Amino acid sequence: MSDLPRRAVTRTAKLATLPVGLAGRTALGLGRRLGGRPAEIVAQEIQQRTAEQIFRVLGELKGGALKLGQALSIFEAALPPELAGPYRATLTKLQESAPPLPATTVHKVLTADLGENWRDSFSDFDDRPAAAASIGQVHRAVWQDGRQVAVKIQYPGAGKALISDFTQLSRIARLFSVLMPGLEIRPLISELQKRVAEELDYQLEAASQEAFANAYAEDPEIFVPHVITATDHVLVSEWMDGTPLSKIISDGTQEERDRAGILIVRFLFSGPSRAGLLHADPHPGNFRLLDDGRLGVLDFGAVDRLPDGFPPFFGKLLWLMHTDGDIHVVEQELREHGFLREGVSVDLAALRAFLAPLAEPSQVESFKFSREWMRSQATRVTDMRTANVGRRLNLPPSYVLIHRVSTAGIGVLCQLECEGPFRAEVLQWMPGYGEDADREPSHDPIPDDQSPIPDDQSPIPDDDQGKLPPSRPARMPERAE
Repeated sequence: MSDLPRRAVTRTAKLATLPVGLAGRTALGLGRRLGGRPAEIVAQEIQQRTAEQIFRVLGELKGGALKLGQALSIFEAALPPELAGPYRATLTKLQESAPPLPATTVHKVLTADLGENWRDSFSDFDDRPAAAASIGQVHRAVWQDGRQVAVKIQYPGAGKALISDFTQLSRIARLFSVLMPGLEIRPLISELQKRVAEELDYQLEAASQEAFANAYAEDPEIFVPHVITATDHVLVSEWMDGTPLSKIISDGTQEERDRAGILIVRFLFSGPSRAGLLHADPHPGNFRLLDDGRLGVLDFGAVDRLPDGFPPFFGKLLWLMHTDGDIHVVEQELREHGFLREGVSVDLAALRAFLAPLAEPSQVESFKFSREWMRSQATRVTDMRTANVGRRLNLPPSYVLIHRVSTAGIGVLCQLECEGPFRAEVLQWMPGYGEDADREPSHDPIPDDQSPIPDDQSPIPDDDQGKLPPSRPARMPERAE
């Protein structure tokens, strides 16, 4: 593969193979059913082959297509047991690797961003990528002072490719229902698209990563690599070894699973209070379990800025659900914060049932996350959709990333099948939790116009699709050891 496929016609052609392939498999399946094969077996074969084709194409395209594939991978825990194994193998490959860019292309990016003498910054540089992500790949190198470093290089044309991918994927969203029946894929695509510009900005990502690294610098159980230097398309940070979380999910001991689970929860919930930031991309590819037992965290392109910590609204809602509080107060809170719009009614018993799964893990002293639990909750939510409860709830823009972390984080914990004292970890960082929650609504909504990134780095407007934000020639100052 010579470069990131970024021409619209090339990428559209690859994506177009997906529904065509599905049609062929469906026709073949019909023939097999007519030939006497059980419908369930035929359906499973169609699902499995569809999954294999979907993720093969997404992995080849990278960009928004691979980002969508990574986002979908967190729902693997909700699959039936007979399908979870094959999906897990495919998804692990997707999360940890993708077809690499050739060295010549990598060198062009480094020359453009670090200068003609970019090699002078490194004692050694490995042209073979060590890892791949949705919009870039990582190379291992040795910095000029001898430090082992990770060099993250953005794929040329990644911005335009992302926008093109999301446009095309929204047109074939129905196909993904074959992979995940009941999953509303369009809102997921829309939410991911809104974060494109933020994740394309490596200097913004570097600032977020350094804020986390400083906040957890002395932490005995969580490690965030410091940034060495960054430009618009290149980010150099300290190298981090360790066992990928996907490996812990597939082969880890129960002790490793439990430790990884509790540390992920601790990191996600403590971030807003300690760093003023929420890591908003908790998929398995972004975590490592280090040899000394610490949790290593990667990829800070998607973060939510919460300088005052979590909004007390969430603590109040948890208290009300944990104590079987007045459901009318719950409804009032949801209306106060924009989750229920004016004039929209909802069955209160169904509302309580809809919210219960999010509160359950922190209601007991120790909780066991499992694939069975997630499947049962997914079934409940699907049933609630039939009753139109889910569709009556609104998701205010200012809460999108918090919701994403909550749902994605639960998916990862269920993949780990971990057990631990999650209640204590959550409540330690959750303002608003307590007896006062039974009273009037908390007036602490995040303004919907509060951008998660500075105004001069706002997401790409709809009428400028295909255009990228103006590049900033300034280079992040190099961090000395």
